[in-house]
Amino acid sequence: MSATLRNNETAAKIWPFEEAAKVERRLAASGKGHALFETGYGPSGLPHIGTFGEVARTSWVRHAFTTLTGLPSRLIAFSDDMDGLRKVPDNVPNRDLLTQHLGKPLTRIPDPFGSHESFGAHNNARLRAFLDSFGFDYEFASSTEYYAAGRFDAALIRVLECYDEVMAVILPTLGPERRATYSPILPIHPRSGRVMQVPMDHRDPPAGTVIWRDPDNNETFETSVKGGGCKLQWKADWAMRWYALDVDYEMSGKDLIDSVRLSGRICRILGSTPPEGFTYELFLDEHAQKISKSKGNGLSVEEWLRYAPPESLSQFMFNAPQRAKRLYFDMIPRAVDEYLANAAKLQADDRLNPAWHIHAGRLPNHGGSPVSFGMLLNLASVVNADTPEILWGFIRRYRPDATPETRPFLDRLVDHAIAYYRDFVRPEKRYRHPTEVERAALADLAETLKGLDRIADAEAIQAIVYEVGKRHPFPDLRSWFGCLYQVLLGQQEGPRFGGFVALYGVDETIALIEAALARPADAA
Repeated sequence: MSATLRNNETAAKIWPFEEAAKVERRLAASGKGHALFETGYGPSGLPHIGTFGEVARTSWVRHAFTTLTGLPSRLIAFSDDMDGLRKVPDNVPNRDLLTQHLGKPLTRIPDPFGSHESFGAHNNARLRAFLDSFGFDYEFASSTEYYAAGRFDAALIRVLECYDEVMAVILPTLGPERRATYSPILPIHPRSGRVMQVPMDHRDPPAGTVIWRDPDNNETFETSVKGGGCKLQWKADWAMRWYALDVDYEMSGKDLIDSVRLSGRICRILGSTPPEGFTYELFLDEHAQKISKSKGNGLSVEEWLRYAPPESLSQFMFNAPQRAKRLYFDMIPRAVDEYLANAAKLQADDRLNPAWHIHAGRLPNHGGSPVSFGMLLNLASVVNADTPEILWGFIRRYRPDATPETRPFLDRLVDHAIAYYRDFVRPEKRYRHPTEVERAALADLAETLKGLDRIADAEAIQAIVYEVGKRHPFPDLRSWFGCLYQVLLGQQEGPRFGGFVALYGVDETIALIEAALARPADAA
């Protein structure tokens, strides 16, 4: 068996290819010649890090599908902008303006920002700009436009025909009070424009109409389900959309497992097979609590991108999507360096490498970085860097061929490292006074470095650091390196120390050690 074949067989076990194979089998069974991928978005709020994760992960599955089959595909980013506004968001201006329009579809509510024809249009524009900023290949779909254009008319008639069966699936999942008023069909009030959550008094599938009463005054209305006169409750709407558009794949979070099952049952009642799916785990904060937008305990995309490049966020999203992961600031440096390591070893058609998926099978042309992000952070910490020029001075000495022009990705990392150091590292720096054993070992290291060839590379310096540690009675080498980080750098963890010395400079490191040894105990 050739190496390429073995590589491809192994790659088939990587999760995007596992998911793509499910879509391939689905199309083989249906006879379709193309695949439709979908992601959903509720535009009552702004795009968030979960939005990025779902579209990115779906895009990786889609690319794996293309690689696997060569068949065409589409990705629809569907906005449920016909949903009624239930409450006024906290993060918008002119909140009183929105209060007057509660219950109306988002696309029939004035834009509190004053920049678009409706609140839904404003948030849709934000969604598209958000997705475009990452270069995603997708088609935007508006629920309002699809309903109004009649693209769901046939499916809505089908819902009327299967109304009792759909109700039999949904009603057992509701409490007694909600069960008494529930209907999967939500007519739009012809006068107030509100999305009405009321029971249906009569249904006429051939005519495509429903009869219902306004609970405020008992007035009766007959409304066509076609052309945007009605919409569906979201679980029924999800199922109807799968049926109407013939969606082949859609992933969702663990919190929607029951909803996926229920919508899948409705989709089958309507007469089609639910799409293939994937359940991803939710994010946790640094205290292992579920991230909640209302609690504000999460990390936003904007915050991540202030401190690291988008490729690192993709790396974080790629890793083990079915495992709950903590999403907080301390995860950023690790994700950056994991991406750098993967990008550095990426070769053509390397399907085992996450960077291959992140870059849609292409080799990145940003120049990479000869210096890890962790190393840049520690350099910034030692020299108290507040401008890129300070870090570039050390980088050029370490790698004379590296410039902002030849290494644009490294140039971006320098800016990110300064921001991260300023906001997170500097406020937490706490220098520890060395013990007697540590003091002797540090003095030994300084003397050893004085006799070192100044062109020694990182590996040679690392070996020397190891040897010095072994000469002193530390319980283990971890304690020795803990001493280096805590006494010299003022932090609990640090870089591979030989690489740090090579970047920072041997003479500078000797001076750093001597300064730490001379520091009074009460100043540590």
